Amino acid sequence: MYQALYRKWRPQTFDEVVGQRHITETLKNQVRTGRLSHAYLFIGTRGTGKTTCARILAKAVNCEHPVDGNPCGVCPACRGISEGSVLDVVELDAASNNGVDNVRALREEAVFTPASVRKRVYIIDEVHMLSTSAFNALLKILEEPPEHLMFILATTELQKVPATILSRCQRHSFRRIDTPELADYLEYIASQERFSLSAEAAELIARLADGGVRDALSLLDQCSASEKIDLDAVYSAMGLAGNRRTAALMGHVLDKDAAKALGEFNAMWMEGKDPSTFLTELSGLLRDTLMIHVAPKGAMNLISGGYDRDTLSALSERMRTEEIICAMETLQRYIAAMRDSSNPKTTAELCLVSLCDNTLGESVSELRARISRLEDRLDSGLFTAAPAQPDEAMNKDAERNEALETEVEPLISEPYTADDADELDPEMFAEEQPEDSFMQRSDKASKVTGAPDAPQAVPETGGDPSWMDICSKAAPSLPMDIKLRLEDTGSVRGRIDNGALHIEVSPGFLYGRFNRQDVLSKFSAAASELAGRELHALLSELHDEPRQQRSLDELKKFKEVKFV
Repeated sequence: MYQALYRKWRPQTFDEVVGQRHITETLKNQVRTGRLSHAYLFIGTRGTGKTTCARILAKAVNCEHPVDGNPCGVCPACRGISEGSVLDVVELDAASNNGVDNVRALREEAVFTPASVRKRVYIIDEVHMLSTSAFNALLKILEEPPEHLMFILATTELQKVPATILSRCQRHSFRRIDTPELADYLEYIASQERFSLSAEAAELIARLADGGVRDALSLLDQCSASEKIDLDAVYSAMGLAGNRRTAALMGHVLDKDAAKALGEFNAMWMEGKDPSTFLTELSGLLRDTLMIHVAPKGAMNLISGGYDRDTLSALSERMRTEEIICAMETLQRYIAAMRDSSNPKTTAELCLVSLCDNTLGESVSELRARISRLEDRLDSGLFTAAPAQPDEAMNKDAERNEALETEVEPLISEPYTADDADELDPEMFAEEQPEDSFMQRSDKASKVTGAPDAPQAVPETGGDPSWMDICSKAAPSLPMDIKLRLEDTGSVRGRIDNGALHIEVSPGFLYGRFNRQDVLSKFSAAASELAGRELHALLSELHDEPRQQRSLDELKKFKEVKFV
């Protein structure tokens, strides 16, 4: 009958235990010197050797011929304990025997001396599952046990064990096994079982096991159906082929291609993919990408193992740290919202849209990501800051302003009389009529039936269309917020120069709205159609021009008028 690998290769001595030398050496020395404790508490994650070491310790303290602290494995006591025929070594599962009555029965049996071995040993697994009353019932006998009695408690959740129990036990903490050490152990097992296991596959299985030997052997057992256990065989056996699709979908997100990202997700949805699981996998992918990004040298010991290094490195090169953190926070927010959502699919789609266009949000992390992209553009020289004004020019401006104030002050202090009224310009008091916008003018022109075509604005250079003509052409296809800001020449300007359409936009939120491929392509298409040649739209920041000095005649208009 076939036996699972983790059972077949369960260690029988302390020397065979993998990765827990700091514990096995201590226990061997205690067995060798006879300075044993009456109660032990083994702490650690699953599959790290807690129950295995408890069984080895139970055999070692009862072994008739121990070898350097290890059980010999051939004496009647060792063979009986391994076969389970020695009734004085009892292994209990606290998850199913957690009542006070179970502990009371244990106390009644524990006082009897062992029949066939030197010590009666109770191994209580998952001891944190005991009830409060059961812990209280165990406390007395644990504090003052008979000389022939030993308790070995094992738990994965130390915080649930009462302090009164902890203070009466000798604690040993089991750690997760390092990936290289676990990979070497898997290669040794594969060689003994005559498996064709590649080093890359062994490392991948070790990472997937998350530091647990039992999980690693179970995964190896699952992959053993393949004649050659390589990376593809592990991905296929573990069901990780979908991880590659998740990585491909993340590539669409980085391309800002929401259509392809949503299409890929819809295909996964039709194949039965759970939206919550999908977002969790996407979060795990970004977590591994972050590890590669911030710690490229030691990242292989930090990543989960679901993705290969080449995939993670390719994603890491396309993202900054701030952008990765921003995307992870967005995913965590939507994962939390998924619990209360009545339509998980819609929630996942909204998350993908937000990831593809992070200018939609204004959280701190999203603003940091946008600032980091602007810093990249500054470093690459896509646009530069306006040159600082020389000190000499600033001094001249200050002198000019001071002289102007000196000339205007006496004029403002003298009131107007009736004789001066004739000198006033009547146009000063005419109500200024707002000029129609280019969209209003185009609408009015379209309403005139049979009228000739409206004259085109004078082009800026040669035969090129003006910025107003380009805006009129592109306006119907632009978003409403951008369309309304085109008339604001203080925020948006454009010109055709050197065979390209140069668009200048004030820095800030408006710049982020213009800095989109779909928006710039509409301006480029409109300009190209009007000019009759290919014109590419180039975006840059609009910097404030130096304030023009008002003329003396203009300032005189603000003199106080006195009517008699």
